[in-house]
Amino acid sequence: MRLDRLLGNLPDLNRQAARLQLATGRVRVNGVVATDGSLEVRVFDRVTLDEREVQPGKPARYFMLHKPAGWVSATEHPEHPTVLDLLEEPDKHELHLGGRLDLNTTGLLLITNDGLWSRRLTLPQTKQPKVYYVETEQEIDPACIDAFAQGLYFAYEDLTTRPAQLEILAPRAARLTLHEGRYHQVKRMFGHFRNKVLRLHRESMGALPLDPALQPGQYRALTAEEIALF
Repeated sequence: MRLDRLLGNLPDLNRQAARLQLATGRVRVNGVVATDGSLEVRVFDRVTLDEREVQPGKPARYFMLHKPAGWVSATEHPEHPTVLDLLEEPDKHELHLGGRLDLNTTGLLLITNDGLWSRRLTLPQTKQPKVYYVETEQEIDPACIDAFAQGLYFAYEDLTTRPAQLEILAPRAARLTLHEGRYHQVKRMFGHFRNKVLRLHRESMGALPLDPALQPGQYRALTAEEIALF
């Protein structure tokens, strides 16, 4: 919301009076004098008028979870436990997922109450790389390397996947780097070569790797440096 609108919503102020308070330097956002009424204020920002607290500011929360298999990447589900059930945090209903993982896919999952931050994780324009460890039923055809790099056509969506990088680690194991997140994308890419994915584990998103100290089901808050990566 614009700062002048936030102030103008106060019962004893209107938009014109709010602009006057701004012009005289009586308004602070996160402790800094604000004079521009067009400034976009988020729920996380603390806004004061003189000594009066207009908006207390809600703490932004950011967590890294090592998702185990069998937990749904959702805030609620009628049949399966959700990843939010693994968090011992207050007001969990305010949290949402920055990207999802399939029911039996494990690995790095980011959870936050900051919608702008989570959108930067998932918007195609940001091209944040996501790295997966993959194990398959059959031996991996080396032809997958060039095919994934060129992109595969998905008829259901009528699109071609973005170039992806495949590193074959063993006859039935590989590391795959994607720059998008289509529905069951990894399974469908290997399914193009009639090879079933048996295990899928997300190792990193962007420049952020899964903390090796986290066991499946464990989580921790992100550091300020990790938050700034996105």
